[in-house]
Amino acid sequence: MKNMIMVLSLGVLFFSAGCSQRTTDLGGPTASANGKKYLLAQEPAEAKDVVGVRKTARNGEAVVIVGRIGGSSNPWIEDRAAFKIVDRSLKACSDIPGDSCPVPWDYCCETPQLPTSTALVKVVDNQGKLVEEDARSLLGVKELSTVVLKGKAERDQSGNLTILADSVFIQKK
Repeated sequence: MKNMIMVLSLGVLFFSAGCSQRTTDLGGPTASANGKKYLLAQEPAEAKDVVGVRKTARNGEAVVIVGRIGGSSNPWIEDRAAFKIVDRSLKACSDIPGDSCPVPWDYCCETPQLPTSTALVKVVDNQGKLVEEDARSLLGVKELSTVVLKGKAERDQSGNLTILADSVFIQKK
């Protein structure tokens, strides 16, 4: 009888540990302790899509922008809180029924639209410096995550748009 109780107790213990692990995995990545200060609990109102911000934002202007992480096979700047976002009007390969592209976040079916539908995002600290931690671990994001960013627009001489984001909201699916 003692052995039976011990076996049942161990089974419950292992089952509980397995369930809690699966629940964590289903929730997706989580932000690092440092990253939580950049995350917003509520979605900012009146976010504009990438195409709209590209058309209207001036250098140094405060913006609220929404987009999906992607635009290339590797949208990340390694070891930095920087990544590319794509306008939500474009379809990732995974949004196209029957498409089995292994890298759907590269938007290979939308290549002609990408130059006018993307922006680079740099998460910056309160001194305006790029955070030196990979965005995936800092914010708990991955390819095709939809993010709403508050920050400032920065334009280069070619008109490319970079968002210096000081806060991020991650939309849940």
